[in-house]
This record gives sequence, C-alpha cells and structure tokens, in this order.
Amino acid sequence: MIEVRGVSKRYRLGQIGLTSLRAELERWWQRRRGVDGTGAAVEDFWALRDVSFDVQPGEVMGIIGRNGAGKSTLLKILSEITEPTEGEIRLRGRTASLLEVGTGFHPELSGRENVFLNGAILGMRRAEIVRKFDEIVAFAEVDQFIDTPVKRYSSGMYVRLAFAVAAHLEPEILVVDEVLAVGDHAFQQKCLGKMQDVAQREGRTVLFVSHNMAAVTRLCDRAVHLARGGVVAMGPARKIVGSYLAQATEAKGIWIRPATLARRGKVTFSAVQICNATGAALSVVSQRDPIRVALDCQEHATTTAWVLRVSIYDREGNELLAAQDVGHALARGARPERPVRAGCTFPGALLRPGEYTVGVSACELAGDQAVALYEEIQPVVSFEVSPEGFTGSVAGALMGVVAEWNSLP
Repeated sequence: MIEVRGVSKRYRLGQIGLTSLRAELERWWQRRRGVDGTGAAVEDFWALRDVSFDVQPGEVMGIIGRNGAGKSTLLKILSEITEPTEGEIRLRGRTASLLEVGTGFHPELSGRENVFLNGAILGMRRAEIVRKFDEIVAFAEVDQFIDTPVKRYSSGMYVRLAFAVAAHLEPEILVVDEVLAVGDHAFQQKCLGKMQDVAQREGRTVLFVSHNMAAVTRLCDRAVHLARGGVVAMGPARKIVGSYLAQATEAKGIWIRPATLARRGKVTFSAVQICNATGAALSVVSQRDPIRVALDCQEHATTTAWVLRVSIYDREGNELLAAQDVGHALARGARPERPVRAGCTFPGALLRPGEYTVGVSACELAGDQAVALYEEIQPVVSFEVSPEGFTGSVAGALMGVVAEWNSLP
C-alpha cells in the first residue's frame, strides 16, 4: 500500500522559501559556491536520511522515536505536504492525514460546513459525506455546536471533529500524528478503538505516530524506530518498542536537557530526576521506599493555567502510575518567564522489583481538560525497583493511589 524508498529530506538552516525565478537562480548559484547571500557558509540539516520501508494493505504501522527524530517530517512527505530531497514514495490509495489540530479546517466556517469541505478535500463525493455525517457528529460529540464557527471551538473539540472526519470518510490510508494527545483519556481510547476497527474490520492502512508506547503495542502490527532522521530498527511492534525504551532511557535516575533540544511550548523541562529524601539522584529505589520525582521546568511568560504530569511505565510501555500537579492547574493570570521546581512522590510498596521508566508532560488547561501539549518527553529517565529484604506484599490495586506534590527550593 505504501512504498518508501531511500527518502531523505534536507533543510538549509536560516533560509526561507523564495518566490521569484531570479531569486531561485541566485540561490542555485550560491549553492554551487557553498555560501549564502551574505558570504557565510551554508549549513545543511538532514531531517531524514535514506529511509526505506513498506506497509501492506490493512496493516497498522507505528512510527516511534524521540523528539526531533524525523517522524513528523516523514508524515508530511507521506501526506504530500512537502517533497523529499531524495528518494521516492508510492501511495496506492486515497490518503487522509491528521497531523495537527484543525488540519484542513477553515476557522470562519461552521463545523457542518467544515465536514463537507474536509470531505471534499479528501476526495469524497457529497453523497458519501451525507451518508456518514450523523455518524461523524456523534463520534466527535459536538452535536450542540455543529453549526457554530470552528474558530470558537476548543482545541479538544477541534481534534475530535478533525479525527472523526478523517476516520469516517473511508480513506484507504489514514495518517495520524501525536495530535490525539490533545484529547482527554476517554477520547484517546475511543480513537484507538476506531483505528483498530478501521484496520481490522475495514482493511484500511494506518500510519500511527505516538509517544504512547502502550498504544503502539496495542494498535500496531509493526513499528519503525527513527533516530536522527534514519531507521534504527523495524519489526514487530512489541519487540521494537522494547528495544526503543531500553535505548531511549540511557539516563539512569537523572536527565539534563541537552542544548540541542529545541524549545517548542510555553513550558519546557530543564531536568528530571529520581531522588531520595535529601534530593540526591538515584537509579535504584528500594521497594519499600517512596518514589520521588523532581522536575525542573522553565515557564515562558504564560497567561493560562497549565498542569504537570508524571507517569511511570513498565518495560512494555504500559502506564502503571500517573499524577497531575493540581497546584499549577489552579495558577492563573499573566506570569513572567521564570523557573519552576516541583516534586512528585508516589507511595512505596506499589511496584514489583524490576525496571521502570518515567515520562513527563506539561499541558495548557481549560477547565479540567488538557487542550494544548506544551512539551512531552517519554521516556525521560529509567530506574530500578529493588526488593532489598522487603517482606511485605505489593498493593493489589493501584487505582486511587494519591501522589503528593510539593514545590522545591
């Protein structure tokens, strides 16, 4: 269904697109000389380098990797938003893409009008859209607002409607980026179930990019691990996810933000560490002791409420424990750029001995829902739970576990 052969994508740092023939000829001559218009050396950045793989009809392929690995660039090429510098891609079928919130929507049009507009862009006949319309609106849960201009929709409503259109209008190939992270937990599960139906019952092909490793292992048949624009490994999803988690968490107990990791959102992480009561970093935690996670963040002049989230995963990417920082969720009003330090403590005797990873995220909050993902790093650090003579039993139910949050000096 999809053939990717030797695809590479190069960007020239510091340059923007040109529109005139003269400007393009000047750029061509400067490239021949290896300089830009100011005489400075041109710096190339390869977002993708020699990527090749095939996707069979009805297969769900996961694409995983750390931030900056080239995942979104690959999906933009597959969606024909941009062209590869080298290589070729062959798509056999109509493609629907959901790469960011509100893709293909016109803000001045109502939800109803955008369903028909987006369907037409995807190549659907009006009769097909009419036949699916009620099902799309019901899935998106926007019945009350379907005739409201989408510029008044929240980010969550945007993504619900955009996903519903893409999933219900019967494309042969469905491309989904991490945009589903904007939705709440119930909607994410609903989307995963729909994608399973699309692939297994309807025989359509799905490309799925996510930092949620449990979702990748649940949904995908195979996975591709990208790093620095190249393919590291490709194979069964469970195997690839396991090796990715093992490689991605080279930081044992403590993670310091590398200078090469660009800032994307209004809240970014500077450091994350597993620590003891005195604040010293740990890579091994006794089973009987609490699990303390210290977060160093930088807030970049935010004006809305936002929330921190810490999750603990097993080696297969299943989320076992999670906690949100309610204190920051309630903080409102304009705030200058400032450092923020917070600590999250999970009770002891909850996890069996073994290897675990920690993921962190910061989201803008509207009401009680996350509506914009500022930054997510998953996994960020790993640690080991050691029995060390512990003779008690692991708590049978993790539901209802309350983590303690506190500000750190």
